[in-house]
Amino acid sequence: MSTNLRILATTAADFDTSFQHVLHWSAEQDHAIEERVGSILADVQARGDEAVLEYTQRFDGVDAPSVSALEISQAELQAALASIPAKQRAALEAAARRVRSYHERQLEACGRSWSYRDEDGTLLGQKVTPLDRVGIYVPGGKAAYPSSVLMNALPAKVAGVGEIIMVVPTPRGERNALVLAAAAVAGVDRAFTVGGAQAVAALAYGTKTIPSVDKITGPGNAYVASAKRRVFGKVGIDMIAGPSEILVLADGSTPPDWVAMDLFSQAEHDELAQSILLCPDRGYIDRVKEAIDRLLPDMPRKDVIRASLEGRGALIHTRSMEEACEISNRIAPEHLEVSAREPHRYEPLLRHAGAIFLGAYTSESLGDYCAGPNHVLPTSGTCRFSSPLGVYDFQKRSSLIEVSEAGAQVLGPIAAELAYGEGLQAHARAAELRLKGTAQ
Repeated sequence: MSTNLRILATTAADFDTSFQHVLHWSAEQDHAIEERVGSILADVQARGDEAVLEYTQRFDGVDAPSVSALEISQAELQAALASIPAKQRAALEAAARRVRSYHERQLEACGRSWSYRDEDGTLLGQKVTPLDRVGIYVPGGKAAYPSSVLMNALPAKVAGVGEIIMVVPTPRGERNALVLAAAAVAGVDRAFTVGGAQAVAALAYGTKTIPSVDKITGPGNAYVASAKRRVFGKVGIDMIAGPSEILVLADGSTPPDWVAMDLFSQAEHDELAQSILLCPDRGYIDRVKEAIDRLLPDMPRKDVIRASLEGRGALIHTRSMEEACEISNRIAPEHLEVSAREPHRYEPLLRHAGAIFLGAYTSESLGDYCAGPNHVLPTSGTCRFSSPLGVYDFQKRSSLIEVSEAGAQVLGPIAAELAYGEGLQAHARAAELRLKGTAQ
């Protein structure tokens, strides 16, 4: 059965209108969810462990005598690591090595303190320190995501975070061994089988059993996203993520089946995910469409993929690869594949993307699991102003200033003049008192 997938052309008179219709996604908050989340956050803040237990029983069907009973011990994490198949453990540990290595390089590049002295001896610099404690949210409802454990915990570890608290929902009490094994590999310090808005509330406000954290990272459903939005300010958060996205820029040289499957790789996440192909070769677009129709019936999540492709997907015929790059910058996609013979020719033209995958052999799925860079990426066009999760998200920076006596003679008059201009006399006098010859 053929998919009813949009095929657009940039030469069409109505392209901009059709294109905007494809990109449209309402980020309006569901008021019912917002009200429910607000109630849960307030309840957990007021009643702590008692509220966490009640919501865990209500939403996950887990009836525990205490929140302490919902904590996963280090022994259980290690037992889970020992229990998974050898091949699975090897893959998990190989992925962790690559993710850790990438973020160690990131630390060297941007995560170190520095300082210098200017000509009058004044010391200026930046002190970089890790956060004391962070919380990572790992989804555990429809599917299990050990890769999310690695991508959130490992950069925090590399940054030097003192303690990592993991929360993961376990509907009906079913604990996923691979998720627990990933927590063991990544060095998670404490883990609780709590999910939803109540888990975010516990991490933000703290309870008798679950400690409050400085920042919460990790993806979740609409309730988790709403809760993170509401607790921002009390704690830091990484981002509010929308539906997953992939944009493929293809010159027609990649096997069509490869591109079709890459489009599927994001479409299978959920019905609101977005998969778009931009290509200057109309014949190639037709071959990709044929591959989509041929391969889709054999996909286990074919219904979700079809709904995603037909609802928010598109195959777009462009005038050139250069025009495709311009359109890509308008989209600012989460995942951007440059599936071309000369991908580095086009990379300088691309300004906005969460992650750029260069060349036909670089499938987006490799980045999701084991290439090394973080797979927690900005969505919904926010790549225009935000970046992937990284070591820098688990650090903070303090400015260092040490003014010498000579430096005070240079800087004092400048500061005083500007302070008087702002009507802040105490600021001005504080600077002037340090000038030589000034009455004390």
